[in-house]
Amino acid sequence: MLDLAIIGGGPAGLTAGLYATRGGLNNVTMFEMGMPGGQITGSSEIENYPGQSEIVTGMDLMENWPEQCKRFGLKHEMNQVMSVTKKDEVFTLTTADGKTQEAKTVLMATGSVPRRAGFKGEDELFGRGISTCATCDGFFYKGKEVAVVGGGDSALEEAVYLSKMCSKVYLVHRRDTYRAAPSTIAHMKAAENIEEVTNVDIEEAFGDVSGVLGLKVKSKITGEIRDLPTPGVFVFVGRNVLNDPLKQEDESFLCATNEAGEVIVDLRMRTNVPGLYAAGDIRIEASKQVVCAAGDGATAAVNIIEYIG
Repeated sequence: MLDLAIIGGGPAGLTAGLYATRGGLNNVTMFEMGMPGGQITGSSEIENYPGQSEIVTGMDLMENWPEQCKRFGLKHEMNQVMSVTKKDEVFTLTTADGKTQEAKTVLMATGSVPRRAGFKGEDELFGRGISTCATCDGFFYKGKEVAVVGGGDSALEEAVYLSKMCSKVYLVHRRDTYRAAPSTIAHMKAAENIEEVTNVDIEEAFGDVSGVLGLKVKSKITGEIRDLPTPGVFVFVGRNVLNDPLKQEDESFLCATNEAGEVIVDLRMRTNVPGLYAAGDIRIEASKQVVCAAGDGATAAVNIIEYIG
């Protein structure tokens, strides 16, 4: 039986594995389908991770993390966990190959992925002007015009964030009303350099080998086509939480989640199920930053060690 089963091999899972093994747990396995590192390995430029004197790629940043963890005894099983159940004090993990593994504790660190808006050019230009993280990529558009796609709290909050460093922000939304809190809407409307572009469909994002050059939108009322001359497009239309392993046979979840499917935890990363923890982007109110996910993983591991005693 494992002391700890870690599901997910991104910054949260790897850091938890490092702290758990170095902290004295002898039987810790991290389940990750591919090579460890997480979504950040797909990022082409990172300059806000502490201790990095130069801009690095996500692959460069994560390169040494798995090896460091393995030195202290973390095992990596390249397998997908399909379900997690609990009976009495024991968790049972079922993997894609039909095998089972028992564990005293489980850490969910599977994260979440941004939803795509589905417009032409989005996939082709993703990472070359199209982004889903203003905190990560906003600085690269300092003094330039950008577009934000979406109408919820995240979209409006990120539009306000970008307005403080960009010359202009086009807030592009398919409706003329927003799904954000009234205070968030008021905050957005108070920003003088945010232009609302509402009641439109996005025809396409266009560009060349250098990246995005603009966004083409079509009015739902007049049918008029308008080109927004922006090298940066930030898409905020929700996230898909990777919580499938927690789903039970009756379609409920093993632990408490919010309406978005994010796992509810306390400051120790504990769920309402003893022995089950969650860290990183799968948990409520996550900051969606590598350094924060790593902090979550360390916090979870320290408390898991105490739980096992």
